[in-house]
Amino acid sequence: MKTEYLDYTDGKHTFEGFVAHNQSKAGKSPCVIICHAWGGQSDFDRDNAEKLAVLGYVGFAADVYGKGVRGEASADNTILIQPLLDDREGLRDRLLSAVETAKTLPYVDPDKIAAIGFCFGGLCALDLARAATPDIKGVISFHGLFFPPNLGEQKKIDAKILILHGWEDPLATPENVISISEELTKADADWQLHAFGKTKHAFTLPSANDISKGNFYNAMSATRAWQAAENFLSEIFE
Repeated sequence: MKTEYLDYTDGKHTFEGFVAHNQSKAGKSPCVIICHAWGGQSDFDRDNAEKLAVLGYVGFAADVYGKGVRGEASADNTILIQPLLDDREGLRDRLLSAVETAKTLPYVDPDKIAAIGFCFGGLCALDLARAATPDIKGVISFHGLFFPPNLGEQKKIDAKILILHGWEDPLATPENVISISEELTKADADWQLHAFGKTKHAFTLPSANDISKGNFYNAMSATRAWQAAENFLSEIFE
């Protein structure tokens, strides 16, 4: 396996991605872009890039904050996340720059690109689907945020969508689940949602242990969610 950091830009900002791929694999491989949580790109994202490389994909841990701009998973990162939540068009542009970069990598099949994301990154993955770019085959949201970008009339969503959701997540309530199901149905998307009982926000993150804020790791739900993600990726990259 080869891993490397990779600088890229959206024309305004410089970002630092992390790429993992199997050098011994012949030809070009599908690429899975990993969108980080509110703390910024972390070891968790880079580890997932390597896990995806083991599965035969190119794992590309993206960066939407900017090179050298990082928070901490256990800290209050509002100062980093809020400007992007307030400017969903700017966030979309940053996400699309990662897609454009992935397409240029010599070992990536540009016709087979997907995105996954965790927490804030789940919102980012969903926003890539909402962008209605033909470059994205599918997206997966792990305990993501659901509220729409409100950037005008939503175009038809062609990317397949998998939402992996903790039913007791205080940041994505049952009402929010109904809202996004209605939104995606209206956009004629091919979507599915797996909800896990006894499961709160950030359930795939081993460091999540603040039950008072609804953030808590659930090993069983994390295992089930990753298996569902593997199945979904195999389906969209057939």
